[in-house]
Amino acid sequence: MGNLYDVIILGGGPAGLTAGIYLSRAKIKTLIVNEGIIGGQMSLTHEIANYPGIESLSGYMLSVNMQKQAESFGCKIISNVKITKYNLKNDIKSITVNEKEEYKSKAVIIASGGKSRELGVLGEKEFAGRGVSYCATCDGDFFQDKEIIVVGGGNSALEEAVALTQYASKVTVVHEFGYFQAYKHAIEQATNHPKIDFILNSTVSAFYGSQSLEKVTVKNLKTGEEKDINIDGVFIFIGYIPKTEPFAEILSLNEGGEIIIDKNMMTDISGVFAAGDCITKRFRQITTAVADGTVAALNAIEFIQK
Repeated sequence: MGNLYDVIILGGGPAGLTAGIYLSRAKIKTLIVNEGIIGGQMSLTHEIANYPGIESLSGYMLSVNMQKQAESFGCKIISNVKITKYNLKNDIKSITVNEKEEYKSKAVIIASGGKSRELGVLGEKEFAGRGVSYCATCDGDFFQDKEIIVVGGGNSALEEAVALTQYASKVTVVHEFGYFQAYKHAIEQATNHPKIDFILNSTVSAFYGSQSLEKVTVKNLKTGEEKDINIDGVFIFIGYIPKTEPFAEILSLNEGGEIIIDKNMMTDISGVFAAGDCITKRFRQITTAVADGTVAALNAIEFIQK
């Protein structure tokens, strides 16, 4: 059967690609089915400077390198498709892609990752892609010599704010608290940058414009005071939501929608493993996703060889 695999991996981010590398190198017939772009959130990162052994690399290039490595060992990768049906409870698992193509396997690794969290305010959806962005790498060069806002106060927000200064004439960081939830070096780099200003204890509460974004309303969360600011672009980095909606009726999830797994990365269904940003975990880094993918792959090998 051409569509029968030993392991199907759902998701092509760092966890899924790592699992694909380990499985394929062990001569396990492996398929990665990826609904978005290869690399997931990793591919949207402007610069990765804390991956061991690599001084500096874009997330896009690290994604490409991982994909090539997985494919070199024989892993098959299908991207930019829609998984329309899941059957994970039987001994032979199956998924249906684009409502027509069925793929089967003895084990499944869910590495579906997460998606950018939205503010959920007036005009945000309307101006997405027309001034509102969730990806500095994708859209930064559209804002050459323009003034932009970055919403958020974690590592991603501050690191991407610094990265965006190579394009923008001015970057204003708007953050809901009076302090940052980021590492010291990220805070120092952003606060010492001459192009970056800060509006703290505040949030963007509305987006306005005609063809594209022209202004936003910034609300002070302590005083309730609102003011309109003319702006060319807004980049939102306020965290992520795990992409686990299709599994809500199939697997056990926690209150945050994360998949609950045991020490072997297995879910509460035999033969179904999970790894990366979709699982219950404290730290979310590319290196932790890679580790998850490794452990899930090794346990999947053990499972199917039984």
